[in-house]
Amino acid sequence: MKKTYKLFIAVLMICMTIQAEAQEVKLDSAGRPHDYVQTILTRSSKIVDALDMKDKDVRANVLNIVCNRYFLINDIEQKYTDETARQAELYKRHFAFAADLANYLTDNQITAVKDGMTYGVVERTYGAYLEKYPTLKDNEKRRIRTWLEEARELAIDAGSAKAKHAWFGKYKGRINNWLSKRGYK
Repeated sequence: MKKTYKLFIAVLMICMTIQAEAQEVKLDSAGRPHDYVQTILTRSSKIVDALDMKDKDVRANVLNIVCNRYFLINDIEQKYTDETARQAELYKRHFAFAADLANYLTDNQITAVKDGMTYGVVERTYGAYLEKYPTLKDNEKRRIRTWLEEARELAIDAGSAKAKHAWFGKYKGRINNWLSKRGYK
């Protein structure tokens, strides 16, 4: 009886996975200006193309998830004039993006999407710190990377390139102050 139950659960899980993968993600473009939709499609395609996916259906779903994220961020930016309310709404919806991508992508691919949405600032900035401070200890390197990845999480929800870079600027200030206190010049 236990074997039958375990087999049933395993089959059910496989069926649910197949069903989740088979669902088509629709592009939320209704009522949006054509030029704006095309701009977002072009921007998102560059990010998704870098993943070099072979399955056209998976690629289309991932592309629509990324586009829809940009649309959502814009909708929230337009709806909320109060910064606190805007940030609360963005936070409420933040984790759904990675969860949606996880239906189709590996963790490394999800990171690549986030890096694409934030212009690769994490790796470039991290590399610059390593070059500028070659004597950093492993724990210091981890702290810097963690802060830059935290900045990326906030930046992916920003509504403009300027706002995205502002998050990184804030965290670079934090890193620079921390390094200065640790004796790095």
